[in-house]
Amino acid sequence: MRSAVTVSLTASAVLAGGLFAGQAHAAAPPTPSITAPGGFVMNNGTGTTLFGKAADTRRSTGSTTKIMTAKVVLSQRGLNLDAKVTVQKAYSDYIVSKNASSARLIVGDKVTVRQLLYGLMLPSGCDAAYALADKFGTGTTRAARVKSFIGKMNDEARKLGMRNTHFDSFDGISNGSNYSTPRDLTKLASSAMKNSTFRTVVGTKSTKQKVTTKTGGYRYMAWSNTNKLLSTYSGAIGVKTGSGPQAKYCLVFAATRNNKTVIGTVLGSSSETNRAADVKKLLDYGFKR
Repeated sequence: MRSAVTVSLTASAVLAGGLFAGQAHAAAPPTPSITAPGGFVMNNGTGTTLFGKAADTRRSTGSTTKIMTAKVVLSQRGLNLDAKVTVQKAYSDYIVSKNASSARLIVGDKVTVRQLLYGLMLPSGCDAAYALADKFGTGTTRAARVKSFIGKMNDEARKLGMRNTHFDSFDGISNGSNYSTPRDLTKLASSAMKNSTFRTVVGTKSTKQKVTTKTGGYRYMAWSNTNKLLSTYSGAIGVKTGSGPQAKYCLVFAATRNNKTVIGTVLGSSSETNRAADVKKLLDYGFKR
């Protein structure tokens, strides 16, 4: 009799286990569908891939390139964030010639490296990117220094194992061979976010910075972050927008909820609206996984 009861209980347990397992499986969130041609999401704490769509396909990256610009600067030995850089006419001439996004730096002003990082990452200033490349590249001419800096960007990409990435500019305005992938850019952002200064800058919605003028006075520069995710998604902590004729609309993004950080990238969205919708879907999915 005891044996029969045991068999009966075991059979019940198996049936119940199968039922509950089925319920758990059914509760798993459906994989989202995004309109962007490329996307990737991972759990930043574990490095586990949560979503991928053409994750290793090389695409133009636009200003998401500036994540690497900032990372190279912040990785300099003995970096003094309060060191001052004089704004050169070449920087303003550059943004005019390229019709590029600008931090509206004024020739002759003295700005700190820290301020240049805000100008780089919030309004996506290509003038700030140029100033940083000129400051932290090596060489006797500006062209040599810029070339050297871009070399450092590619060296850093190799160190991080970004196998499908190449930079030919300091700001993403490509000369024909500036590309990366959703997986590589996510890997880059994950590494960059380990730096407290980087995290602070990319998580800032807006800032007002006091800079020294050519005549020794001062003025205030006001910059707002192009990354609207910081205001529209609960827990958003960064990272960087990008756009352009080839790149379309890109975003490297990160958010933290309940001590879990989800980080990812979408490349090539057809509009800002579609980019925002895709990113929200991917973050929501990431937090449910």
